[in-house]
Amino acid sequence: MVIFLPLHLKDPPQYTRRSSTHTWIKWLDEHGSSPLQNTIGGRETRKMNVYQAVRDAMGIVLAKDDTAIIFGEDVAFGGVFRCTMGLAEEFGRERVFNTPLSEQGIVGFGIGVAAMGQTAIAEIQFSDYIFPAFDQVRKRLHTFHHRLLLTITWKLVNEAAKYRYRSGGQFNVGRLTVRTPTMSVGHGGLYHSQSPEGFFMGASGLKVGLFPFISMGGTSVATAEKINQQIVIPRSPVQAKGLLLASIRDPNPVIFMEPKILYRSAIEQVPIDDFELPLGRAEVLVSGADLTLLTWGTPVYHCETALGLLADPPASLAPLVPETMRGARIELIDLRTVLPWDVETVLESVKRTGRLVIVHEASRTAGVGAEIAAEIQSKGLLKLHAPVRRVTGWDTPVGLQFEKFIIPDAIRILDAIMETLAF
Repeated sequence: MVIFLPLHLKDPPQYTRRSSTHTWIKWLDEHGSSPLQNTIGGRETRKMNVYQAVRDAMGIVLAKDDTAIIFGEDVAFGGVFRCTMGLAEEFGRERVFNTPLSEQGIVGFGIGVAAMGQTAIAEIQFSDYIFPAFDQVRKRLHTFHHRLLLTITWKLVNEAAKYRYRSGGQFNVGRLTVRTPTMSVGHGGLYHSQSPEGFFMGASGLKVGLFPFISMGGTSVATAEKINQQIVIPRSPVQAKGLLLASIRDPNPVIFMEPKILYRSAIEQVPIDDFELPLGRAEVLVSGADLTLLTWGTPVYHCETALGLLADPPASLAPLVPETMRGARIELIDLRTVLPWDVETVLESVKRTGRLVIVHEASRTAGVGAEIAAEIQSKGLLKLHAPVRRVTGWDTPVGLQFEKFIIPDAIRILDAIMETLAF
């Protein structure tokens, strides 16, 4: 059962997104770059879904950067989600090519390519398979399945994340980008519906994909270690193209996680020109003053639906939604970068609203939401009117059936909002 909620929701006026959703775009061309702008007016656009926007971004990189290569399982014929479709024919099979079925090998090869100064764009076919790259992210566990899973993550955590630090800033693998589909589709089960971004939170030197950007210039080695790698998670085609282009060109390795249910269901008019969206900045989608609702990726749309249900509940829910809460002004924020996350924007919002609800698909225990909640309560405790609330996936493997009841949906989000407002 696919539980995707429509991208364009007919919400009441108070929950319509800001008119400019494509904020702070940097346009790039052959003559350099432009200052940050908050408009796409006057630019030619094309209707794209997320996988087409991702493909468009990689095509721009291959055309402009002769050192860029794309590699992974099945990418030469387009990949399972068609994100690399036609790139091998257009740019040559020596630049877009298949690899063996070895996630550790894919990431290890990418680290080596990036260390030699080339632009490496690696694809892990599903984020569920990224764990074998952990030492290139952590150490192996003892069971067969865990040993298999942790090999990839090992490469990312122990090698890519520490490369700049261990060389005293002399070398880096900042030209490595690891793309991977993530989150649920409604029927993926144990190995095709996971959201593993939280596993990378404790890996010093990683940035994980929804993001704050800090320049490496003038920083100490200790600081460089903290901002060496990013994790980014876009919510739409415009975001996917702009953030991916910025990720590939960022001087740090980036894990770019693409919500797979949005590949074909999220559609926008996307500029065909070369542009970037700034890394490391959350985006306020709806302004508010009574509660901050923070999320990223697919749950952005579930949160929008929840806001619509709060303001104008259907007859079946109306008796459960108090009249006094229907006019509540909820501030909706898309985090976009998980590691490092935009503390400043979130903290400023929570200090104004006094309440925070965090929504993510990954499990609750030791998830990204736990880290955010701890930081906000540490720095903004006296401004809080209610405990920080988390709406997450349950602490269980994603079931082969009833996946809808495992991940957060609009009703659970609505319930959390009302409980927090009523505290």
